[in-house]
Amino acid sequence: MGRIRLAPAISTEGAPTTKIGVMSIGILTSGGDCPGLNAVIRGAVLKGTQIYNQEFVGFRGGWRGVVEGDIMPIERKDIQGISKQGGTILGTSRTNPFEGDGGAERVRENMARLGVDSLIAIGGEGTLAAAKRLTDAGIKIVGVPKTVDNDLSATDYTFGFDTAVQIATDAMDRLRTTGDSHGRCMVAEVMGRHVGWIALHSGMAAGAHVILIPEQKTSLDQICAWVQSVKDRGRAPLVVVAEGFHLDSMDDPHSERGLDAFGRPRLGGIGEILAPIIEERTGLETRATTLGHIQRGGTPSSYDRVLATRYGMAAVDSVMHQRWGRMVSLSGTSITHVAFEDALGKLNTVPQSRYDEASILFG
Repeated sequence: MGRIRLAPAISTEGAPTTKIGVMSIGILTSGGDCPGLNAVIRGAVLKGTQIYNQEFVGFRGGWRGVVEGDIMPIERKDIQGISKQGGTILGTSRTNPFEGDGGAERVRENMARLGVDSLIAIGGEGTLAAAKRLTDAGIKIVGVPKTVDNDLSATDYTFGFDTAVQIATDAMDRLRTTGDSHGRCMVAEVMGRHVGWIALHSGMAAGAHVILIPEQKTSLDQICAWVQSVKDRGRAPLVVVAEGFHLDSMDDPHSERGLDAFGRPRLGGIGEILAPIIEERTGLETRATTLGHIQRGGTPSSYDRVLATRYGMAAVDSVMHQRWGRMVSLSGTSITHVAFEDALGKLNTVPQSRYDEASILFG
């Protein structure tokens, strides 16, 4: 792969496009936004341009940009100071590249037309699953793990998780002060579709009296017993619940907002379900707060900036070594790489021992 020169051009249909001279590396950010995405882009472009003499383009709006051929040049001037910014300069979406007019052949045609030789796909479970299908079809892709939930297997941590935990902890500290002032039970709902890492870490950090996670089905009787115990000690209970938690009487997590582009239920609202039941059973005024998207907005923590930068640099290494169909990964303090199938084979769930450790603090 060599240097490219980018110049604005006009397509035959009159719509703005970009003229590509030599093959380039494409970058996309897909799925939910996450603190640290810009740091990955910066790390990849900086190392790619300065060490490997490569040039880059970004696909706007995740897989949507790949399917539609919507790109923008990314030069060194475009990445100055972005590592501390939240969100993504490329934009993102939950587009499934195999739906509608998409598919492997459409992606291949667009990449060839735009002079893009390979892709760095930054995303979570859905993004990397799509990347694997495209890689199996012969498209050159390297993955970077991204999820605030920290639920991807084959890596110790994903960037964005540390920031989300800190945001949730700060919010819970504030909920505790208002709960103490009014003598109320406060229920904080945090992200966590399949796993409860955010709930576990933020709950422990904030001194929560109850932590409810998807890996542990719990009865209403047990939840209310913990709350009652806190009330009897003259304290204001704090209950932390992950959005994917379900009671032992429920078959699936609470969802009333349909499905996303990858066919997954849009979760949220379990806190609002639990609050009135807790109040009715314990007689303690109870309020629920859903933190929602605030957990993945704003500036990334220093840990996430460093991890994301290292991931971006390692992704470029993988491209240059043609490690297609592989994802960069954190093992201890070292950055390595694993096959997509290893990353997607199972979820990184909270082990029983970690939950047992936290449950000592309950009630």
